[in-house]
Amino acid sequence: MKRTFKYFVLAMAVTAFSCTTEKKNNETTASSDKAEMVKVAELSLQQVARSVEYSASLQAFEELHMAPAAPGRIEAIYVEVGKRVNKGDLIVQMDKTQLHQAEIQLRTLEVDFKRFDTLQKVGSVPQQQYDQMKSQLEIARSNVAFLQENTKLRAPFSGVISGKYFEAGEMYSGAPVAPIGKAAIVSLVQIDRLKAIMPVSEKYFPLIKNGMEAGIVCDIYPEKTFKGRISNIYPTMDAGSRTFNIELQVENREGLLRPGMFSRVTLELEHVEAILLPSIAVLKMQGSNDRFLFVEENGIAKRIPVTIGKRYNDLVEANSDQLKKGDRIIVSGQARLLDGMKVKVEGE
Repeated sequence: MKRTFKYFVLAMAVTAFSCTTEKKNNETTASSDKAEMVKVAELSLQQVARSVEYSASLQAFEELHMAPAAPGRIEAIYVEVGKRVNKGDLIVQMDKTQLHQAEIQLRTLEVDFKRFDTLQKVGSVPQQQYDQMKSQLEIARSNVAFLQENTKLRAPFSGVISGKYFEAGEMYSGAPVAPIGKAAIVSLVQIDRLKAIMPVSEKYFPLIKNGMEAGIVCDIYPEKTFKGRISNIYPTMDAGSRTFNIELQVENREGLLRPGMFSRVTLELEHVEAILLPSIAVLKMQGSNDRFLFVEENGIAKRIPVTIGKRYNDLVEANSDQLKKGDRIIVSGQARLLDGMKVKVEGE
């Protein structure tokens, strides 16, 4: 009797377990048959500007450290640091003693040469002596012109005085001054225009052209973009870094920029077709840098691995050999999906 009871209990347990297992299997099957509701967007190619960004320090478009060709006493300096000057303005007056002596000597030689010229015409002066006198006169004229140029230092271009290293009455020796490492009395810079020289990767060499525009942003003006233009492309490559230098010309008529400022330069190299998607459509695999998205094909979610390019506001550039124009990208509900799951598109 006891043995029969045990068999009965065992049979009941097996029956109950079978029912439970069958119920779970039915629930799992029903769950797997249920389609997830999603939203999709049709994939299309868009024209975007392919751009690169480099950092560069702004420089004065022209910079000149003004000094006479020979040492001497400084008679007067007519500028201070920060003063704007125009082309041709007198900046420094050197001592004129040597100039006066040279001018007196020139006038004497000019008078003597007139006499020699008259005598030479009547044959009273040998040709050799006449030629020697003419050479002396030309040397004297050249000496006076040289002293005139180096006695009065004038601005060769309009700009701003950026450095003053002597005072009136001091002796200019011709030795380099510490702040700049060059011999100078004053320094003059042109800042109405600036320039930036920066190295660019050799792979962009075929795309860089003279006259190409660039956008320039400085940290102190984060909301303002200044315009620049490529004015020179250096003809050689750096063998170590595989780069070549380009020179940008930057207009600075408002005077907001200054030499030495740090800037970021953006070059738009070409327009290409790219795949742009809403950034929410791209998912990231937990614990890695791998990115992927889902494409809806005949009611099935297909997982596609992608790599991310540039961002354009709420859009992101996605690259994958498996994506093509017209694909239906799942842009909502994709967080719940697995590869191969059934999906139903809202509104269809």
